[in-house]
Amino acid sequence: MAVVRLGPVADSYPSPHELRLLLAVERTGSFTGAAEELGLTQSAVSHAVRTIERKIGAVLFERGRTGSGPTDAGERALVHARHILRQYEVLQVEARGAANGRIGGPLRIAAFRTAALHLLPAALDRLASRHPELSPQVSIVRELGRGPMGEVADGRADVAVATLPEDVVPEPGLLVGELLREPYLFVYPTGHPAPRTLPLIDWDENCSAATLGWWSSQDWLPPAKITAADDGVVLQMVAQGLGMAILPKLSLTNAPAGVTITQLGDQAPTRRTVHLTSRAGAHSLGVRELVHALRATRDEQLTR
Repeated sequence: MAVVRLGPVADSYPSPHELRLLLAVERTGSFTGAAEELGLTQSAVSHAVRTIERKIGAVLFERGRTGSGPTDAGERALVHARHILRQYEVLQVEARGAANGRIGGPLRIAAFRTAALHLLPAALDRLASRHPELSPQVSIVRELGRGPMGEVADGRADVAVATLPEDVVPEPGLLVGELLREPYLFVYPTGHPAPRTLPLIDWDENCSAATLGWWSSQDWLPPAKITAADDGVVLQMVAQGLGMAILPKLSLTNAPAGVTITQLGDQAPTRRTVHLTSRAGAHSLGVRELVHALRATRDEQLTR
């Protein structure tokens, strides 16, 4: 398809209403769906999109019989639309909060499963006791592809809790703060006479850049013969005697009976857990308070 370029309208920018309309088209996949969601006619949505495209200077959506998908220009515009609209919300909520001395409003959090299970509950409890008007919204995002980090980069989350190896560069525009470094440990069924002969149980999110080098140098580790949905399922399968596993320490919180946990030695790999936010999001009081609560939870766990 030929690329269509439009000349931008001078000194004219999409309004918040128009940005919401673009997101409705993306969310529903068509102009008709956006019209139904917004209580408009299809022709009104089509006209509005053309107006926005003239303001921006690029075609944002492919038009087709089966729906309307964003072009490359549209993908970028939608990312910025989410960030801009979120900043409007934060502006309003925090200005009101400054007037009455409170912090409130929604706080969108993306986290990988283990952090959501073992770090976030205590942190959110701390947050609720200090700022009861905050409303956390937690999404559990698998650490495949862009993972939780991508949710922040695309404007779908205010803050992410993710793993990020030292040699992986965060997406442009994101700020990173370290929360936790934890060792990987050897886990096997209690009482097994030769646990290293057991099948290796693993899950898709485990073999990151942080562990691949170590993993490939361990001659005693067989290829993973059992793949589970997540680290919690891995742990339960080990407890049932189905195999052994290499798991990060946080995954072993409240480990079930029937498993033995031992060190892997001085060269054992570690997992680095971080919090990420956009540069604008870092100014949000809700994000700052959540980070304080996460660090307090981490410090409490480290002293146990």
